[in-house]
Amino acid sequence: MASDIDKRGQGYPRRSDMAVLLPLRPAPQMDSLSLTTWLAKIRWWQVMLLMLVWPLHAFAQGAVTVDSAVAVLYKWAPFLLLHGFLFNVLISILSMALGTGLGVLLGLTLISKWSPLRFLGNTGTAFFRNAPWLVLLFVVLLAFPFELTIFGTRVPLPGWIKAVIGLSLPVAANIAIIVRGAIQSVPSAQWEAAESLSFSRMQTLWQIIIPQCIKRMIPPWMNWYAILTMATPLCSILGTEEMVTLTRQAMEAEGNKPELLMPFYGFILVLFFLYCYPIAKLTVRLERKFAFKL
Repeated sequence: MASDIDKRGQGYPRRSDMAVLLPLRPAPQMDSLSLTTWLAKIRWWQVMLLMLVWPLHAFAQGAVTVDSAVAVLYKWAPFLLLHGFLFNVLISILSMALGTGLGVLLGLTLISKWSPLRFLGNTGTAFFRNAPWLVLLFVVLLAFPFELTIFGTRVPLPGWIKAVIGLSLPVAANIAIIVRGAIQSVPSAQWEAAESLSFSRMQTLWQIIIPQCIKRMIPPWMNWYAILTMATPLCSILGTEEMVTLTRQAMEAEGNKPELLMPFYGFILVLFFLYCYPIAKLTVRLERKFAFKL
């Protein structure tokens, strides 16, 4: 019987007139650095063009001219940069440092041989990875007091410290997944060689396995730092005097003119872009450099 080619171009010989189930195509794999990869593909001139075109409609309908809006923004820019944006950067650095320390410890519980500890680690990781960041900030704000009494001395606990703690919790859960994945990516021959040399499990982890994992963890770690930095404006809802809060205060001092919305919030957008864009570019470059090659 002559075999003809399927009209759908699969190239399989048709042996009957019955419907044939075609082989399934593999599902596309999700890039773990998708956000950073997308950000790294943006060109700087595209953002600048958007920032120039976007406010035109607001200026056309308002009484504030472009020159006066730029003059107002120029007056407030040093204050917003030094007292606002740099405070966002400080919160992101402290939250990332705390989240990294907690994440490493939590990641080690995920590979523990003791099942109760592994269960607690998996439960905590799943909870904080899937909890909304804003809800965690509110929970930390309400759960922690405004001051602590340590050996009879009252120590204030301001809102920005609570924000650091709240932001570090989801970061720690995601860092734990990175740590576990990096440890599991090390070939099993490394564990067997350490065991043959009578290394304990703790010695094998800290002297052999984890040093090899550091370079593999750097790109996703930087990816989460960029995400954390872009999430720091959430602290403004808790009353922390960071970039967004100070921007609202500056606009109130200028009479809350609607025409100032685009220049001021566009200034915030430009600052965060200029800070996170180089991180995204470096992350993609390091991810390609340290990619595991079979």
